[in-house]
Amino acid sequence: MNETTSPAPSDAPLTDVQLARRIAEKVGELLLILQGSGLFEGKALGKAGDRLANAFIMEALKTHRPDDAVLSEEEKDSAARLSASRVWIVDPLDGTREYGEGRTDWAVHVALSIDGKPGPSAVALPGQGVTLCTGTKPAPTQPPRKLRMTISRSRPAAEAVAVAEALDAELVPMGSAGAKAMAVVQGDADIYLHTGGQYEWDNCAPAAVAKAAGLHVSRADGSPLAYNAENPYLPDLLICSPHLVQQVLEALSKFKSDNRAQ
Repeated sequence: MNETTSPAPSDAPLTDVQLARRIAEKVGELLLILQGSGLFEGKALGKAGDRLANAFIMEALKTHRPDDAVLSEEEKDSAARLSASRVWIVDPLDGTREYGEGRTDWAVHVALSIDGKPGPSAVALPGQGVTLCTGTKPAPTQPPRKLRMTISRSRPAAEAVAVAEALDAELVPMGSAGAKAMAVVQGDADIYLHTGGQYEWDNCAPAAVAKAAGLHVSRADGSPLAYNAENPYLPDLLICSPHLVQQVLEALSKFKSDNRAQ
Protein backbone atom coordinates (compact mmCIF):
# COMPACT_ATOMS: atom_id res chain seq x y z
CA MET A 1 0.00 0.00 0.00
CA ASN A 2 1.67 3.19 -1.16
CA GLU A 3 0.90 6.87 -1.30
CA THR A 4 -1.77 7.70 -3.88
CA THR A 5 -0.55 11.24 -4.60
CA SER A 6 0.68 11.57 -8.19
CA PRO A 7 4.38 12.33 -8.63
CA ALA A 8 5.20 15.98 -9.21
CA PRO A 9 6.20 16.96 -12.76
CA SER A 10 9.97 17.07 -13.18
CA ASP A 11 9.92 20.87 -13.43
CA ALA A 12 7.68 21.37 -10.38
CA PRO A 13 8.94 21.65 -6.82
CA LEU A 14 8.24 18.67 -4.60
CA THR A 15 5.46 18.99 -2.05
CA ASP A 16 6.38 18.23 1.54
CA VAL A 17 4.94 14.71 1.43
CA GLN A 18 6.57 14.00 -1.93
CA LEU A 19 9.90 15.17 -0.54
CA ALA A 20 9.50 13.05 2.59
CA ARG A 21 8.72 10.01 0.49
CA ARG A 22 11.51 10.60 -2.01
CA ILE A 23 14.10 11.03 0.73
CA ALA A 24 12.93 7.97 2.68
CA GLU A 25 12.95 5.77 -0.41
CA LYS A 26 16.35 6.90 -1.65
CA VAL A 27 17.88 6.46 1.79
CA GLY A 28 16.37 2.99 1.90
CA GLU A 29 17.96 2.13 -1.44
CA LEU A 30 21.37 3.26 -0.20
CA LEU A 31 21.00 1.29 3.01
CA LEU A 32 20.11 -1.88 1.12
CA ILE A 33 23.22 -1.48 -1.04
CA LEU A 34 25.36 -1.00 2.06
CA GLN A 35 23.71 -3.95 3.80
CA GLY A 36 24.44 -6.20 0.83
CA SER A 37 27.97 -4.97 0.21
CA GLY A 38 29.62 -7.40 2.59
CA LEU A 39 31.97 -4.65 3.76
CA PHE A 40 30.47 -4.36 7.23
CA GLU A 41 28.54 -6.58 9.60
CA GLY A 42 26.81 -6.40 12.95
CA LYS A 43 27.30 -3.21 14.96
CA ALA A 44 29.78 -1.84 12.42
CA LEU A 45 27.13 -2.17 9.71
CA GLY A 46 24.59 -0.39 11.90
CA LYS A 47 26.95 2.50 12.61
CA ALA A 48 27.86 2.85 8.94
CA GLY A 49 24.18 2.81 8.04
CA ASP A 50 23.35 5.53 10.57
CA ARG A 51 26.08 7.80 9.20
CA LEU A 52 25.23 7.21 5.54
CA ALA A 53 21.50 7.72 6.01
CA ASN A 54 21.87 10.84 8.14
CA ALA A 55 24.30 12.50 5.73
CA PHE A 56 21.93 11.96 2.80
CA ILE A 57 18.89 13.26 4.68
CA MET A 58 20.64 16.35 5.99
CA GLU A 59 21.97 17.25 2.54
CA ALA A 60 18.59 16.66 0.88
CA LEU A 61 16.77 18.86 3.40
CA LYS A 62 19.42 21.55 3.14
CA THR A 63 18.93 21.57 -0.64
CA HIS A 64 15.13 21.41 -0.79
CA ARG A 65 14.02 23.03 2.50
CA PRO A 66 16.92 25.28 3.56
CA ASP A 67 14.74 27.46 5.80
CA ASP A 68 13.33 24.58 7.85
CA ALA A 69 14.81 23.31 11.11
CA VAL A 70 15.85 19.68 11.60
CA LEU A 71 15.84 17.36 14.61
CA SER A 72 17.72 14.14 13.83
CA GLU A 73 18.76 11.31 16.09
CA GLU A 74 22.21 11.44 14.51
CA GLU A 75 22.80 15.22 14.71
CA LYS A 76 23.71 17.50 17.59
CA ASP A 77 20.54 19.22 18.72
CA SER A 78 20.12 22.98 18.40
CA ALA A 79 17.87 25.17 20.51
CA ALA A 80 17.19 27.24 17.39
CA ARG A 81 14.58 24.70 16.30
CA LEU A 82 12.36 25.60 19.27
CA SER A 83 11.35 28.88 17.65
CA ALA A 84 10.73 27.30 14.25
CA SER A 85 7.25 26.48 12.98
CA ARG A 86 8.47 23.83 10.54
CA VAL A 87 10.81 21.17 11.90
CA TRP A 88 11.82 17.99 10.12
CA ILE A 89 12.06 15.18 12.68
CA VAL A 90 13.99 12.25 11.28
CA ASP A 91 15.35 8.89 12.29
CA PRO A 92 17.75 7.99 9.49
CA LEU A 93 17.81 4.33 10.50
CA ASP A 94 15.19 3.15 12.96
CA GLY A 95 16.08 -0.36 14.08
CA THR A 96 19.86 -0.17 13.76
CA ARG A 97 20.22 -3.51 15.53
CA GLU A 98 17.86 -5.26 13.12
CA TYR A 99 19.58 -3.65 10.15
CA GLY A 100 22.99 -4.83 11.36
CA GLU A 101 21.62 -8.36 11.79
CA GLY A 102 20.41 -8.45 8.20
CA ARG A 103 16.73 -8.47 9.17
CA THR A 104 13.95 -6.60 7.35
CA ASP A 105 12.10 -5.01 10.31
CA TRP A 106 13.94 -1.67 10.22
CA ALA A 107 12.78 1.66 8.83
CA VAL A 108 13.60 5.16 7.68
CA HIS A 109 11.53 7.96 9.28
CA VAL A 110 11.13 11.34 7.62
CA ALA A 111 8.53 13.60 9.25
CA LEU A 112 7.66 17.28 9.12
CA SER A 113 6.28 18.71 12.34
CA ILE A 114 4.32 21.94 11.88
CA ASP A 115 3.65 23.98 15.02
CA GLY A 116 4.30 20.93 17.16
CA LYS A 117 1.96 18.60 15.31
CA PRO A 118 2.99 15.71 13.02
CA GLY A 119 2.43 16.66 9.37
CA PRO A 120 3.57 15.39 5.95
CA SER A 121 5.64 12.29 6.62
CA ALA A 122 6.93 9.01 5.24
CA VAL A 123 8.08 5.72 6.71
CA ALA A 124 10.10 3.48 4.41
CA LEU A 125 10.51 -0.24 5.12
CA PRO A 126 13.24 -0.90 2.55
CA GLY A 127 13.77 -4.53 3.50
CA GLN A 128 10.10 -5.15 2.78
CA GLY A 129 9.91 -3.01 -0.35
CA VAL A 130 7.26 -0.72 1.17
CA THR A 131 6.98 3.02 1.75
CA LEU A 132 3.97 4.47 3.50
CA CYS A 133 3.14 8.17 3.60
CA THR A 134 0.54 10.51 5.01
CA GLY A 135 -1.36 9.92 1.75
CA THR A 136 -1.66 6.19 2.46
CA LYS A 137 -5.17 4.76 2.27
CA PRO A 138 -6.56 3.03 5.38
CA ALA A 139 -6.08 -0.72 5.53
CA PRO A 140 -9.09 -2.73 4.36
CA THR A 141 -11.43 -3.97 7.06
CA GLN A 142 -10.30 -7.33 8.37
CA PRO A 143 -12.69 -10.21 9.08
CA PRO A 144 -13.17 -11.08 12.77
CA ARG A 145 -10.10 -12.84 14.16
CA LYS A 146 -7.90 -12.93 17.22
CA LEU A 147 -6.42 -9.51 17.98
CA ARG A 148 -2.72 -9.05 17.23
CA MET A 149 -0.43 -6.70 19.10
CA THR A 150 3.09 -5.71 18.06
CA ILE A 151 5.74 -5.62 20.76
CA SER A 152 9.50 -5.24 20.98
CA ARG A 153 11.34 -8.41 19.97
CA SER A 154 14.18 -7.73 22.42
CA ARG A 155 12.61 -5.96 25.41
CA PRO A 156 8.79 -6.18 25.51
CA ALA A 157 7.33 -3.85 28.12
CA ALA A 158 5.40 -5.43 30.98
CA GLU A 159 2.50 -3.04 30.34
CA ALA A 160 2.13 -4.16 26.73
CA VAL A 161 2.28 -7.84 27.64
CA ALA A 162 -0.35 -7.33 30.36
CA VAL A 163 -2.69 -5.46 27.99
CA ALA A 164 -2.31 -8.21 25.39
CA GLU A 165 -3.23 -10.81 27.99
CA ALA A 166 -6.26 -8.79 29.11
CA LEU A 167 -7.48 -8.49 25.52
CA ASP A 168 -6.53 -12.07 24.62
CA ALA A 169 -4.34 -10.66 21.86
CA GLU A 170 -1.60 -12.54 20.06
CA LEU A 171 1.85 -11.02 20.57
CA VAL A 172 3.78 -10.21 17.38
CA PRO A 173 7.45 -9.40 18.17
CA MET A 174 9.14 -6.95 15.76
CA GLY A 175 12.16 -4.70 15.63
CA SER A 176 11.87 -1.00 14.89
CA ALA A 177 9.08 1.31 15.99
CA GLY A 178 8.41 2.12 12.35
CA ALA A 179 7.96 -1.55 11.46
CA LYS A 180 5.59 -2.12 14.37
CA ALA A 181 3.51 0.96 13.64
CA MET A 182 3.29 0.24 9.92
CA ALA A 183 2.13 -3.31 10.66
CA VAL A 184 -0.98 -1.72 12.17
CA VAL A 185 -1.36 0.69 9.25
CA GLN A 186 -1.19 -2.21 6.78
CA GLY A 187 -3.67 -4.32 8.73
CA ASP A 188 -1.11 -6.93 9.77
CA ALA A 189 -1.66 -6.06 13.44
CA ASP A 190 -4.33 -4.26 15.46
CA ILE A 191 -2.45 -2.56 18.30
CA TYR A 192 0.95 -1.05 18.91
CA LEU A 193 1.42 -0.01 22.53
CA HIS A 194 4.86 1.17 23.60
CA THR A 195 5.80 2.27 27.11
CA GLY A 196 9.50 1.50 27.18
CA GLY A 197 10.91 4.89 26.20
CA GLN A 198 11.21 6.65 22.84
CA TYR A 199 12.27 9.99 21.39
CA GLU A 200 10.43 12.22 18.97
CA TRP A 201 12.33 10.81 15.99
CA ASP A 202 11.19 7.30 16.92
CA ASN A 203 7.50 8.02 16.60
CA CYS A 204 6.79 11.28 14.74
CA ALA A 205 6.72 9.83 11.21
CA PRO A 206 4.95 6.59 12.25
CA ALA A 207 2.35 8.58 14.21
CA ALA A 208 1.72 10.94 11.29
CA VAL A 209 1.28 8.11 8.78
CA ALA A 210 -0.95 6.11 11.13
CA LYS A 211 -3.15 9.11 11.94
CA ALA A 212 -3.55 9.96 8.26
CA ALA A 213 -4.63 6.36 7.66
CA GLY A 214 -7.52 6.79 10.12
CA LEU A 215 -6.01 5.10 13.14
CA HIS A 216 -6.05 6.33 16.72
CA VAL A 217 -2.69 7.83 17.70
CA SER A 218 -1.83 9.15 21.17
CA ARG A 219 0.34 8.86 24.24
CA ALA A 220 -0.22 5.68 26.24
CA ASP A 221 -2.67 7.53 28.52
CA GLY A 222 -4.72 8.76 25.57
CA SER A 223 -3.35 12.31 25.58
CA PRO A 224 -2.17 13.98 22.33
CA LEU A 225 1.37 13.67 21.01
CA ALA A 226 3.30 16.96 20.86
CA TYR A 227 6.55 17.53 19.00
CA ASN A 228 9.51 19.91 18.85
CA ALA A 229 9.80 20.06 22.63
CA GLU A 230 12.98 21.27 24.32
CA ASN A 231 13.48 17.73 25.61
CA PRO A 232 12.72 15.37 22.69
CA TYR A 233 12.10 12.42 25.01
CA LEU A 234 8.60 11.12 24.21
CA PRO A 235 8.50 7.77 25.97
CA ASP A 236 5.18 6.17 25.09
CA LEU A 237 2.85 5.64 22.15
CA LEU A 238 -0.46 4.01 21.30
CA ILE A 239 -1.56 3.23 17.74
CA CYS A 240 -4.67 1.15 17.18
CA SER A 241 -8.05 0.99 15.51
CA PRO A 242 -10.40 3.62 16.99
CA HIS A 243 -12.84 1.00 18.30
CA LEU A 244 -10.09 -0.59 20.44
CA VAL A 245 -8.93 2.57 22.22
CA GLN A 246 -11.16 2.28 25.27
CA GLN A 247 -10.35 -1.39 25.80
CA VAL A 248 -6.62 -0.74 25.63
CA LEU A 249 -6.73 2.26 27.98
CA GLU A 250 -8.88 0.40 30.50
CA ALA A 251 -6.61 -2.65 30.47
CA LEU A 252 -3.54 -0.46 30.90
CA SER A 253 -5.16 1.49 33.73
CA LYS A 254 -6.07 -1.75 35.53
CA PHE A 255 -2.51 -3.07 35.18
CA LYS A 256 -1.10 0.12 36.70
CA SER A 257 -3.68 0.11 39.48
CA ASP A 258 -2.96 -3.54 40.35
CA ASN A 259 0.77 -2.81 40.45
CA ARG A 260 0.30 0.14 42.79
CA ALA A 261 -1.78 -2.02 45.11
CA GLN A 262 0.96 -4.60 45.47
